[in-house]
Amino acid sequence: MQARREQSPIDWGAVSRGASVGLAVIVPVTIVRAVLERDLTDLSHSAWIYPLSALILVAYALAGAVAAWTAPGGALRHGALAGVAAVVVWIPVRIVIWAVRESGRGLVSGDRAALPPGQVLGALGLGGLLGMGGAAVAARLRGRDGRVSALQRGA
Repeated sequence: MQARREQSPIDWGAVSRGASVGLAVIVPVTIVRAVLERDLTDLSHSAWIYPLSALILVAYALAGAVAAWTAPGGALRHGALAGVAAVVVWIPVRIVIWAVRESGRGLVSGDRAALPPGQVLGALGLGGLLGMGGAAVAARLRGRDGRVSALQRGA
């Protein structure tokens, strides 16, 4: 009797493509923020904080859209995973920026931690949620091209 090999319902190639696209937006935005933080007296009260934050949110949605567009099914699942993966892969990049740039500032503890656990959890939640949003949009657009969208298949 031949053992039946079950395929994973997750297309990890699509998730990694989506996360890579999201990361391609997140890394430059993070670097620009680090440079601005050094040059400005108070970045959190500067007008720069709004477009930088919006670009990060767009990166999560873009990661989800790319994953959903390239996945054979399960658009929302792939979008959420790609958004979360973009955050997870960004964390080591942020640690490197912290190691190169920060002095006297804790990584996860202290008043001005570089990676406060609450912000990391919030980024993971937003990455998943906006990744699903981007995936929903991509699935709708994909359905308009004459192909059956993953949302219409009930995935």
